[in-house]
Amino acid sequence: MQSISPRKILRAAHEKEDQFLDLLLRLIQIETPSNKPATQKPLFDLLSDEFQKTGFESSVLPGRSSGGQLFIKRRNRKKQKPVQLLIGHCDTVWPIGTISEMPIHRKQNSMYGPGVFDMKAGLAIAVTAFEIIKEFNIDLSVEPVMLINSDEEIGSKDSRHVIERLAKIAERVWVMEPALGHEGKLKTARKGIGDFTIVIHGKSAHAGLDPEKGSNAILELTYIIQKLYEMNDPERGITINVGTIDGGISANIVAPVSRSRVDVRVPDAMAAREIEQKIKNLKPSKNGIKIEISGSIDHPPMERNERNQHLWKLARKQGDALGLHIEETTSGGGSDGNFTSMITATLDGLGAVGSGAHAKHEHIDIHRTLNRIAMLVMLLAQPVQFESKSFKLEHQEIGGN
Repeated sequence: MQSISPRKILRAAHEKEDQFLDLLLRLIQIETPSNKPATQKPLFDLLSDEFQKTGFESSVLPGRSSGGQLFIKRRNRKKQKPVQLLIGHCDTVWPIGTISEMPIHRKQNSMYGPGVFDMKAGLAIAVTAFEIIKEFNIDLSVEPVMLINSDEEIGSKDSRHVIERLAKIAERVWVMEPALGHEGKLKTARKGIGDFTIVIHGKSAHAGLDPEKGSNAILELTYIIQKLYEMNDPERGITINVGTIDGGISANIVAPVSRSRVDVRVPDAMAAREIEQKIKNLKPSKNGIKIEISGSIDHPPMERNERNQHLWKLARKQGDALGLHIEETTSGGGSDGNFTSMITATLDGLGAVGSGAHAKHEHIDIHRTLNRIAMLVMLLAQPVQFESKSFKLEHQEIGGN
């Protein structure tokens, strides 16, 4: 990478520890639950100011049901250059007021707080990486843009179309989601995720006088649940979980209706098609029962295809140059990388190293997370690896609202 040694980049990242932690503290202090769109604006304002210092300009793409998305690009970008996309999210699973129960604090080499690991540290990593790129005057042959959405934790239904439009013009995508485990493993594969609702319609009757005239929807649901669990195939990485059930009116009435929410995880597109078809083809065990099935596998699997593996090998090489041992893994959870991987080369898990996503012990390993800043700088500076795509970044084209 030009004449700047990787070790110098790594040293610069660690010298920014105080600055990085100060920004991270300010990000965490702004509580941003997904279901409170208005909470996202102060955080967007803070990030816009920070990215502006590094030579970027920002615009907010309004959301329909979310707080929208923050789109970031360089002020003096060269429009004919190929593009690389960074994606992250600013929403968290934590409700307003969580900070009083989970106070932000540092304990030795760890920093704790709601959203610190998933994934506000990933946003701070991106800002700090661009600071280093500016300070060292590193010329990026692949033009960086970034999208930060505010609805990832609830499925990215509002932002998915923007993510996919940007992926279509990007040579590669770096996903700033947290790494896996304290080893900081990069996520080179993610399972596809499905969400299904099953409603059983039976027939009510008096439970004591004429139960034989009814058809118990709850009983039928138990049969359906058994069929669902028979679809589990751990060796293939297929998991089906019945997460909620409810139904009936009262104990003395044969239940006329019951329902269930079902979570599905699949390793590849073939399994996704197979399991979705099996679920939608479920049939009642007897006449007089009706089954309604809705939902789909809406997060496609992120698979270890050739282009994604190319990015993984590139990251491993840069890790070696930095003196860092990098490993790859598969994650059972989904991210916006599931969407981009269907379109262009994607590498996930480039954010913080730590533990406790969505848990009260959520924290980052400060030292290892600072290493990720250097890793991102090195990756952003790599030349294009694939055939160039046309560069179109008109506001109306990516917004679409």
